[in-house]
Amino acid sequence: MRTATPKKPEAVNGAATKESAPVGIVIDRIQPKVLELEIIGITPLLVCAWSEKAKRQMLDKQMKKATRGKEAKDPEADYKASLYVSTEGWTGVPAGGIKGALVNACRACDLAMTLAKRLLFIRAQGVDKEGRGLVRIYGEHKLHQAMVRIDNGSTADIRFRAVYPQWSMKLEIEFLENMISPEQVANLVEMAGYIEGLCEHRPGAPKSCTGDGGRFKIREGS
Repeated sequence: MRTATPKKPEAVNGAATKESAPVGIVIDRIQPKVLELEIIGITPLLVCAWSEKAKRQMLDKQMKKATRGKEAKDPEADYKASLYVSTEGWTGVPAGGIKGALVNACRACDLAMTLAKRLLFIRAQGVDKEGRGLVRIYGEHKLHQAMVRIDNGSTADIRFRAVYPQWSMKLEIEFLENMISPEQVANLVEMAGYIEGLCEHRPGAPKSCTGDGGRFKIREGS
């Protein structure tokens, strides 16, 4: 007497049935690492933190308060207010801005920006009075004066901000080594330094703000 051979479970709408599904799911343990790199500026770094004056004016406008007469410019005060100052007294840039440069640089490589946001983190070395994480800038800053366009380009104005002609920073980058290698992280940093830059008038800035400011490279041997 011949015995019928049992049929294999068929796929339903392209998906395997329960009988053919894997028994378990394997998730590898994460391997967090920290890569320390020193970057040095190729072009001057121009910073522009929101001053208390600018935030007050914005809030007054949103709350529809009566506008005050146009205040006289104070170049020295505007220059100092543009600095990101830590609670310890040193100046830096937001750690989030550095991460943003790395994420945006993914446009030039195979790493998806959405994945980079979850894989890479910049360790802050201090905070400002608002609790924002900062990475320290090594270098002297001075007053910078420039003509700018505001109100969608319809109005010209003179702005006074801080610029670092020569600068460097020591980065501590957290990443998952089982998903991206240290060499790939370093390559992404170099890509960001070349095509994105940091702070104002950087290559990656939107619209008319685009310039060549804040570009950097990795210091050899770091």
